[in-house]
Amino acid sequence: MEGDRAPEGEALLVLGAGPAQVGLLRAARERGLHVIAVDRDPRAPGFRYADRRAILSSEDEPAVERLARSARIGGIVAPGTDWPVGIAARIADHLRLPHPLSPVSAALAVSKLRQRARFDERGVPQPAWRALTREDPLDGLPVPAVVKAPDRQGQRGLSLVTRQSELSGAVERAFEASRAGVALVEELVEGPEVTVNAFSAGGRFVPLTVTDRETADPPAFGVALAHVWPSEHAPVEVARLATEALGIENGPTYTQLRLGPDGPRVVELAARLGGGHDAELCRAALGVDLNALAIAAALGEPLEAPRPQAQAGGAVTRFLVPPEGRLATTHGVEEAREVEGVVDLHVYRAPGHEFGPFRTGSDRAGAVIAVGTSREEALARARRVTDLIRFVVTDAEVA
Repeated sequence: MEGDRAPEGEALLVLGAGPAQVGLLRAARERGLHVIAVDRDPRAPGFRYADRRAILSSEDEPAVERLARSARIGGIVAPGTDWPVGIAARIADHLRLPHPLSPVSAALAVSKLRQRARFDERGVPQPAWRALTREDPLDGLPVPAVVKAPDRQGQRGLSLVTRQSELSGAVERAFEASRAGVALVEELVEGPEVTVNAFSAGGRFVPLTVTDRETADPPAFGVALAHVWPSEHAPVEVARLATEALGIENGPTYTQLRLGPDGPRVVELAARLGGGHDAELCRAALGVDLNALAIAAALGEPLEAPRPQAQAGGAVTRFLVPPEGRLATTHGVEEAREVEGVVDLHVYRAPGHEFGPFRTGSDRAGAVIAVGTSREEALARARRVTDLIRFVVTDAEVA
């Protein structure tokens, strides 16, 4: 209740109020914290859990710092998206607030280029890579390859290159998306994709949900369609090495790996909660409340290593993919909530939202988390939900 909530002097500032932040915002609200949420989208779904809404970009560091100073916050957290992780760490350092990440570790975590260099220094297995500026020739670059902007996420500037003729266009897209005008060209490691969600406390790395990552085909290359637990693989040691290489001793990490013929390779590590409801999946699967742990870390509270205990035989997060067009209405949501094993269901967009081509993670329309006695049963229940929900759209050009 509102009367039980903490005063504004103990506020938690959350950078982002989109689908990737909804779980933590809801957890902060349930705990009774005074929640200030920052997002440039006034219709961001996480704002419903905020006491105060700041309509500005979570990447506008000077504006966020002014807000943090004026609001007398007790902590700052950036769940679900990469670039604000560095902003949160720097602002916490400037304001002498507790924070799980040092600015140095945060800077390594938000730059795929710096990660690659550090992983090479520390012997962390990863794909072969090369950084390019506009002055560098494209001679000798291997194909197939993955080309990306090293300082972006959400598939912006990301391309899968299968023919030499596609390389220059992919590199140009990465240049355009990159904040620093740099393109990262990486070896394509063939093999399954796995995500390791973990939490570190006092330097102790605790792996939690290890999930198989089902992804979309190009042009939505790299976009997750489902996270399936338990994984058929267990590359947790490589995730630990990557976490320690970046100097992360406290807080959540989200590590994506490809399991190639020569073993697991680190695709990237994020020093935050996963942006695809990974914390909620962890709670459903293992009984560990990663959202609560991330909040505690942001507020400087004592941290204990989590103790996972299986709550189900299988758990799945499956994302909803919409048709193109302007959303008129959504059918089947209430019926879908009644499907056995459904523990959470998110529909991100309200009528009037215009769905474009499905290319990035932000183009997803929602997600369902389902559990079962096995991963196969959890998958079947999640698919049942996606079959029930129907997005009715109109032609965007006509509307």
